[in-house]
Amino acid sequence: MAAASSPAAAITCRAAVAWAPGQALVMEEVEVAPPEAMEIRVKVVSTSICRSDVTQWQSTRRGVMHSDQKTRFSLRGKPVYHYCAVSSFSEYTVVHSGCAVKVGPTVPMDRICLLSCGVSAGLGAAWKVADISKGSSVVIFGLGTVGLSVAQGAKLRGASIIIGVDTNPEKQEKGKAFGVTDFINPEELNEPVQQVVKRLTNGGADYSFECVGDTGVVSTALQSCSDGWGLTVTLGVPKAKPEVSAHYALLLSGRTLKGSLFGGWRPKSDLPLLVDKYANKEIQVDDLVTHDLSFDDINKALELMLENKCLRCVIHMPQ
Repeated sequence: MAAASSPAAAITCRAAVAWAPGQALVMEEVEVAPPEAMEIRVKVVSTSICRSDVTQWQSTRRGVMHSDQKTRFSLRGKPVYHYCAVSSFSEYTVVHSGCAVKVGPTVPMDRICLLSCGVSAGLGAAWKVADISKGSSVVIFGLGTVGLSVAQGAKLRGASIIIGVDTNPEKQEKGKAFGVTDFINPEELNEPVQQVVKRLTNGGADYSFECVGDTGVVSTALQSCSDGWGLTVTLGVPKAKPEVSAHYALLLSGRTLKGSLFGGWRPKSDLPLLVDKYANKEIQVDDLVTHDLSFDDINKALELMLENKCLRCVIHMPQ
């Protein structure tokens, strides 16, 4: 008779812990409990920081596992809570099995980690949520990682006009590399952005995308769409004022407003396909990484994001 396997034990590892909203993360030795049913404990090799991470860090909400409403992290017997169902700012973490996707062993983890967030969200918004058609016109508000990925998706779908809107003039050249054909800086205008978009598109864009995380921009994106069939997709996570307001006439005129969760992808089945596209050089990912930092420098990554001096910072865990 085979001997019964011993139960899994807790693992002690380093994690970056937020003790208060907006305060520097602190490296702590935490205990990571064994996974429960339908959960997996994984070793984190690489992770990246996105704008949503910064927003949540500034509010520090408490996350728990869905199965029992408890955390799998603790420090000196006291609970340390999860973030966004992943908690990848730790050398080890526990996730629901639905959040884990198996990929090939040869792809670089320090680059495909971007596919777990902004790149997939942007590509999916263009391909699956909006289903951009060849020869169409597109306007994208916000040229961060998500917005540039929307632009890339629009280019690959054959959009003829891809307008990027951003207050950072440095995004103009970056946008061109991902397919942006026209660039608008709202701070350089003496008229509403939507008026410029309508001139460039002969009446309004076929598709507009809000990638800023500002609900006030949603109304501007709607106004930039064409009457009759214009579609606005909102992807940004708002930092404040989560309510969206828009004049009813914008919808009465035939425009559509849609939300997007992870670009409409089904992670288990769709993420491996995106990894294959990256491996086959069908999609750009590498150029979105502006900084490679060690785990000890995670606070520097947060500062770069706050100062709008990066696209994606990849955090490398010690091996």
